[in-house]
Amino acid sequence: MASVHGGGLQAMAGPAAPPHPVPTGPLFSILLVLHVLCALVGFGAMVLTAVQAVRAGAGPSAPGAGTVRRYFRPGPNIAGRFLYGVPVFGFALLAASRHAFDAADGFVVLGLCLWVGAVALAEAVVWPGERRIQAVVTESWDDPGTAPGLHATCRRVVAAVAVEVLAFLAATVIMIGKP
Repeated sequence: MASVHGGGLQAMAGPAAPPHPVPTGPLFSILLVLHVLCALVGFGAMVLTAVQAVRAGAGPSAPGAGTVRRYFRPGPNIAGRFLYGVPVFGFALLAASRHAFDAADGFVVLGLCLWVGAVALAEAVVWPGERRIQAVVTESWDDPGTAPGLHATCRRVVAAVAVEVLAFLAATVIMIGKP
């Protein structure tokens, strides 16, 4: 039976398990900033790619065509590759947390699964689509015959980025909430 004096049900159940200590210190803070920065830059680049893909689908005579040509100039989307820094700094954070967090913690596993899915989608759909859009915009954008393939590629890129944004938002909630 619960004691009315000095703690109620808590006293019967025993002391509550101490929560994980909150990691502090300059190293942990720097790694956290780098982890978040990589996520923001990487996923932000994906969003910009989707925005420019929509604009590319509007054609070379649409407003902003010059911006589309500049964005889709040949070469890799270096900012998008910042996604690869997310787990690097994430695991460094785990090491710097002094055992407050572990790679087996649910939020780490869920976050890593979401990251793997987002990167797989980027590698399989977004970046190849981006290269196809680059080729069309730089070589044959003015040719009306390229429009159907370009429109389909742009739609796939935008849809894939929408899924990536959902993964990013879910990971953000999970990382902050640490369920």
